[in-house]
Amino acid sequence: MGYIYFTRHGQSLWNIEKKICGATDIALSDLGREQASALGCRIREMLDAGEKTPDGNAFRIDEILYSPLSRTTETAQLIAEATGIPCRPEQRIIEQDFGRYEGLDRELEEFAADKMRFFYDFDGGETMARCMARVYSLMGDLEAESRQTGRIYLLVAHNGIARGFESWFREMTIQEYANGCRFGNCELIRREFK
Repeated sequence: MGYIYFTRHGQSLWNIEKKICGATDIALSDLGREQASALGCRIREMLDAGEKTPDGNAFRIDEILYSPLSRTTETAQLIAEATGIPCRPEQRIIEQDFGRYEGLDRELEEFAADKMRFFYDFDGGETMARCMARVYSLMGDLEAESRQTGRIYLLVAHNGIARGFESWFREMTIQEYANGCRFGNCELIRREFK
């Protein structure tokens, strides 16, 4: 049994404006940079203190994998600066492309309804099914590696990617998946592989 960590990027400019970010490359806000730096400091403190995980092992992260969009790249780099943990981009956790909805109000009822259509590409974007397939591909690789080597990763990604991440560990209805996991910006999530 191994485990993995996940965090969502710091607050972005479109998070403030309540817009659908998706694959659009939007920068962090000043608060987002502060959140990322604070998470890096928290992880550094956990490492320095020799904090224990629930299974009694020493807390550690061997590598940070991040989505190549600027908001996740900067978040990962700020965490890496504070901790000294190496990091590298991972294409499979880039945020889902929401096609015609990119940049629109994230509370649109039509958008919520279309997220329930797993094989709809949002008119030129990416289907929920394809997004989940690439996240599952990565999770399968990381779980196998964890079992073989004990390596522990921190994924720095997006709320949309959190859906696939979380559904790897527990069953969800289509509605739960479509509504997302609602992880907070720079919230550190730990999940155990079974």
